This record gives sequence, structure tokens and C-alpha cells, in this order.
Amino acid sequence: MAADRRPYRREAEDKRRQALIEATLALVSEGGARAATVRAIAERAGVTAGLIRHYFQSKDQLVAAAYRQLMTGMIEDSMAVLHYAPKDPHARLAAFVAASLRPPVVDAEAVIRWASFLQETRRSPAMLDIHHQTYLGFRDHLQAMIAALPKQRDEAEARQLAIACNALIDGLWLEGSTLPDTFAKGELVRIAIRSISAMLGVDLHPYLLLSEPPTP
Repeated sequence: MAADRRPYRREAEDKRRQALIEATLALVSEGGARAATVRAIAERAGVTAGLIRHYFQSKDQLVAAAYRQLMTGMIEDSMAVLHYAPKDPHARLAAFVAASLRPPVVDAEAVIRWASFLQETRRSPAMLDIHHQTYLGFRDHLQAMIAALPKQRDEAEARQLAIACNALIDGLWLEGSTLPDTFAKGELVRIAIRSISAMLGVDLHPYLLLSEPPTP
């Protein structure tokens, strides 16, 4: 019987841990990282404050977990399109760029949370490390897709182009999430595809429609 209970207990613990992370993210959206106090997190998650220590050694560790989930979640949402994108490297790059500048990646709540967490990187080495890891994770995906294009480039050039493309995507994501009514539907994607095509010396426009999600 003990073996039968373990998966259920594990699932319940995972749900409680996730509830604490979700509560932290909600509070950060409402009032910044400082609003996510132990007491407020516990109340939002519907648990006792002491239970937080069962899952996290400190509030800082919980905040770091929330930041990691936010950042990795956006990367995963951008990468999800590659499951159905054509094998052509142009189409895969176009799909990745487009997904990075559409909902759910472009999102007002996400940018508020990101900005709040970013302040914490100045005082917390753990938060700065997460920022570093997730930045490199996204940039490395871009670099690999740029390197896969037929045009020959050495590693240093592919890296620099990935940095430039990443900066462009970040800027459009920031403004598109903060001021969504300022841009027409699909305008962020069109700007990015045109600009990245120019930077890379390729034309990604014909491949954008090929990379669209399949209709249900």
C-alpha cells in the first residue's frame, strides 16, 4: 500500500509547490517582488506560512523558482512551434521568431513580472545566474538556427548575429507587451522578420506562412 501512496503524495506535493510559485507570480504582478512576502504568498496559496519552508529553504529560493519558471516558460512557448515547423532551416527560424513575438510570449503580465524580477538580480547572485542561464538558453537556440542556414558562417559570426537578433526580439517583446494597442495585429512579427532577414542576408518572408501553426 505504501508504494501505491507514493505517486499520489508526490503529485500532491508537486501541486502545493506549484501553487506557491503561482501565488508568488501573481503577487509580483500586483505589487512587484517586495509584495511577495511569506505571509502574502501563504495566504494567496491557501497554506500556512510554515509550510513554505517544507518546499523552499527561504523566500528568496521561492522567488528564484518563480523567476526561473517565468523565463523557461517563455522559451518553451517559443520553441513549441518547432514541433510542427518544416525541416527547412529558414522556416524553423521564421517560426521561432514569430512565436517569440506572439501571445502567450507577448503578454502584459509577463513583462511586469520580468521587470520586477530583474531588479532582484542586482542583489541576488541566484537571480542573476537564472537571468544569465535563460538569456544564454534563448540566444543559443537562435545561434543554432542561424548556423543551420545554408549561408556559411563561422561560430563567432553566428554568435554575434544571434546576439543582435536576440536584442531585436527582446526590444519588440518589451514594447509589444507593454503597449499592445500601439501595434497592428502581426506587426511585431513582420518587423522582426524584415529586420532579421536584413541582418542575416536571407529572405525569411516566404517561409513565414509555412511555419504557421496548423489550424484545428
